[in-house]
This record gives sequence, structure tokens and C-alpha cells, in this order.
Amino acid sequence: MGFANFADIILSMIIHKGYENLNLVAPVVTLGIFDGVHLGHRALLDRLVSYARETKGESVVITYTPHPRLVLEQNKGDFSFLTTLDEKKALLEKAEVDHLIIIEFTKEFSRITASDFIRDILVGKIGTKYLLIGYDHHLGRRGEGDFNTIKHCAELNGFRVEQIKGVCSGGEAISSSSIRDALLKGNIDKANMWLGYFYSISGTIIEGRKIGRSLGFPTANILPDYGYKLIPANGVYAVEVLYEGVKYPGMMNIGSNPTVNNDPRDKSIEVNILDFDKDIYGKKISVSFIKWLRGEKKFDSTKQLTEQIRLDMQQVRSLLK
Repeated sequence: MGFANFADIILSMIIHKGYENLNLVAPVVTLGIFDGVHLGHRALLDRLVSYARETKGESVVITYTPHPRLVLEQNKGDFSFLTTLDEKKALLEKAEVDHLIIIEFTKEFSRITASDFIRDILVGKIGTKYLLIGYDHHLGRRGEGDFNTIKHCAELNGFRVEQIKGVCSGGEAISSSSIRDALLKGNIDKANMWLGYFYSISGTIIEGRKIGRSLGFPTANILPDYGYKLIPANGVYAVEVLYEGVKYPGMMNIGSNPTVNNDPRDKSIEVNILDFDKDIYGKKISVSFIKWLRGEKKFDSTKQLTEQIRLDMQQVRSLLK
């Protein structure tokens, strides 16, 4: 897998806020949420970019912010997503997309019919010449625009449309929801494989309870930058930490630290950065999940916990040497 950290990518893709005053050359267009920009999305994007080059046009991705579910659904507490908008931009840049159009998603926008959206925006504003859509993509009010509707509108509005097949791995379709499910079950290997890169979380270092320091393993507590960023299953992970452009091996714990804490609701995301002793409170870091080590466990004593942490650290050093 050609894994990369988001911070390694320099953006040259042209980003448009909205669809007014565009001047695109023979645009080849696709659209969607692209949460995770995973290998299924990459198959679509690869076709988009290659066809644009073949026809001497420009590849264009349309996406939306905020996520439509955050606008349309009442109970937002259960939502979590794989990528922030900035991460999405970097991944689309890596796919060599020429233009990214970001449309503000509102309730008013959600009421536009599929036929009106295609006629007025895809054709009227963007000038779409060729549209690629995923195997299960729907657009317009209440998702009424299925492939047959889109194909009919393409014939009326003078552009061509192509539907891309889904990508499967091990008999399962690769999708954002299947990757989210894998992460929530601690199956980081599967999630990383389907993403095509190491899943990561970025955030600010905040002051914690200093339990790790009292055990001889100081940790940095992370407050994620994005409140809806999916946090993987509780447990211990081998991770790679990016701080001020330098990568360090690390050991992350997600959970409530049950050996020294009786409140399971008191959950933290903390990382022990190996061979690192800088004061980074208030600083930004990014953590990439490399390998699941074990689930969270309540030990009979802090001595047993300390012994296990030493074993975990040895495993991390072996994995990330």
C-alpha cells in the first residue's frame, strides 16, 4: 500500500467554494461525500482523471460541507466520519484531481430535485461534458436521482454518463460504512487496507490526569480537532506520531484506564511518544494507527499494568523499528 501522511502532500489542486464564475475546460465530473477517499473511491477517481486526460479536459470533484446528515438528521450524537474536509482535500490532491468544488449543504439545497440540479448546476454552472458516478450513487431531493434518472437527464442535457462498479475485497464491498465498522471493532489492519493509507487523528495536546507519568510512561492526551472524527475501538495501538514535521514511534491507548479509574465514561485518547521528552501542551500532533496490539483490560494491580505496558512498548519498537 502506498501509505502517506496527509502532511506529506503539497496541495496544487484548485479549490472552488461554490459553483459560480467557473471557467473549466471540458469538465469530467464526479460528485459525492467521499468520506475516507478509500480504495473504492480511488477506482472512481482514477477513471475520472484518466478520462479527463484522454479527452484533454479537466477532472472535477464536487463534494459538500457540512456532511448532509448533520443538516438533515436530528440526532447528531451518533455520527462519526473518517475524514475532515482538510484531510479529504489532501487525499483528492493525491489522486491528482484538477478541481474540487465544495458546495455548502443546506436544507434549502437539499430540496433541489435531481433534474433541476443536473440542468441548472451540473450543466448550467459547471458545464459538465462527462459524468462519472459510483455504483450506488443517488442525487437530488430525498435521493430520488438514481442511475436511470441521471442517464435520462444526461440525454436531455447533452452530456454522457458512466457508472463505475464497486470495489470488493475478500468478498466484501469496500465502503465508508464498512471501514467505519472495522475501526469501531478494532480491526485496524482491514480498515487501513481498504483505505489505502494509515487511518489518523489530528488534535491538540491537553492536560490529563498524569496517570501514565506516575507509572513511568508519560502520555500526551489528545483532543481531536474535529468533533465528529471517528475514534477507533478502545485498546492499545502501535502508532506513528507526527509533530512539527518529524515522525516518532508511539503507543496509543484509547479508553477509560480501568485499572486506575472506576468511571467507564471517563474516556481518553493518549499516546506515549517513544524517546521523546518535549513539553507539547497546547501543540498540534497527528497520530497514524499502524497496528492493533490488544484490547483494554483491567489488571489486578498497577504493577501488572506496568509490566504489560513494558511488553507493549517492546512490541511497538519491534513493529516500528
